[in-house]
Amino acid sequence: MNGTSRVTLGWPALIAGAVVLLGVGAGLAYLTVRPPSQNTTVQQPSASAPPAAASGSPSPAAVPPGGSAPDVVVTLTPEATQRAGVVLATVTEGRADSALRLPGVVEANAYKQVAVTPVVGGRVTRVLAQLGQSVRAGQPLAEVFSPEVAEAETRFVSALAELDAHERELARTEKLVEIGSASRQELERLHAEHTAKLSALESARSRLQLLGLPAAAISVLGPGKDVSALATVPAPIAGVITERTANAGLNVETTSKLFTVVDLSTVWVVADAYEKDFARVHVGAPARINTSAFPDAVLSGRVSYIDPQMNAETRTAKIRVEVSNPRQVLRLGMFADVTIDAGNENTAALIPRTAIQNVGNRTVVYLADAKQPGRFLEREVVLGARGGNDVAVLRGVQPGDTVVADGSFAIRAERDRLGLRGSESSAPVTANAPPASTATGVAAGAQEAKVLVTEKGFEPAKLAVRAGEAARITFVRTTDKTCGTDVVFPSLGIRRFLPLNEPVVIEFTPRDSGEIGFVCGMNMLRGTVVVH
Repeated sequence: MNGTSRVTLGWPALIAGAVVLLGVGAGLAYLTVRPPSQNTTVQQPSASAPPAAASGSPSPAAVPPGGSAPDVVVTLTPEATQRAGVVLATVTEGRADSALRLPGVVEANAYKQVAVTPVVGGRVTRVLAQLGQSVRAGQPLAEVFSPEVAEAETRFVSALAELDAHERELARTEKLVEIGSASRQELERLHAEHTAKLSALESARSRLQLLGLPAAAISVLGPGKDVSALATVPAPIAGVITERTANAGLNVETTSKLFTVVDLSTVWVVADAYEKDFARVHVGAPARINTSAFPDAVLSGRVSYIDPQMNAETRTAKIRVEVSNPRQVLRLGMFADVTIDAGNENTAALIPRTAIQNVGNRTVVYLADAKQPGRFLEREVVLGARGGNDVAVLRGVQPGDTVVADGSFAIRAERDRLGLRGSESSAPVTANAPPASTATGVAAGAQEAKVLVTEKGFEPAKLAVRAGEAARITFVRTTDKTCGTDVVFPSLGIRRFLPLNEPVVIEFTPRDSGEIGFVCGMNMLRGTVVVH
């Protein structure tokens, strides 16, 4: 046989093989002529013949300017569009509200805040002002018993008596010189001594004034009068007493703070600006102040100072706005909303804030096709200034385009359900009749949760969602005393900044069961989304 074996097939084996070949051919023929599915079809575009687009409508395979990912087309039936609550809006051209809104705290004007201390050491005998009292400049606030004052008054009385006696001697000598009974040399000596006596008296008077004695009290001092040892502590400026430590019987030194007087006619509102906002604010920028205590009162001011040093932990810098407060409606320590005009004069395409969706690390909107109702084109955009209800778009859409203002989350959820990503495929997707159990927006049962970012961390730190259904998690940072100024989903490639007291929505569709972790920007606070 030369090492080669042969297998001989009989007639029964040949007949069986023919039957198998006929069955395969019939199956291929059925697949060739089988009609499309009535539910959902995914059409893969041909490289040689891209899908044609009607005039004036967005092209499904168009690549947006700037080299971003190809667009994805999602088509919904009228019933699905109605369930999603889709509302369209036209992209306009204008200047977005570029105002920068920051939380602030009312503080005293440090240039008009004075700590009141006694000019002499001693013991407080009487307090003449109360906490919260409005005082005028020079008003007595307290009295201090001090031996130093008694000594200064005694010295003044002594200098006054010596000067009076010397003036009488000088007058007698002048008369004697006139009749030749005294020499002129003696008269000149007495004049020199008189000048020295006057200087000593003025020095003693200045010492009493420095110790706080008013001119009226000094004028009544003289030989035979009682000497007082009380020093008055006057108010250095007009204002309100915001701090009082003085009480009767308290022993004090010249460095002891008895009161704090603040002029509240102007106050400072100090806010924290994040690093990303430094370019939008400058000294002299106009600002508006609102408070929850007086919601109808809007006070105006200007940025007077920007701290050159940034807090390394919070990545913020202090911004100071000086505000006139003639009626003293702003109280120290009060929380305030600071709105600073960033002065943006450039025009741009404007879209509603609700039209924006985040897909991974991409920001997208959904354009509506005017020729084919229910056909939506996902377009990646680059955003500019945000303010109010409008957001400026730097690249991606043009004025006159039609975007989905309300219901964009439902369209995004449906496109996620069908498993397409802008960076993975540009195939148009048609969803004629999505199953009733599929999450197609809030109205159709999207999973929603809310997480607060507090001093303690994420509350709650553990969430549970169902796989295969769109999920929406709203994060709200409620305090500045936290490192959670950002939230990061590492496995999803999502990172979002968390402004104070502003909701930030994270949307995604979990595919498989397991856990999805989220952390703060500094990786110190941790949370978990459990997918069932």
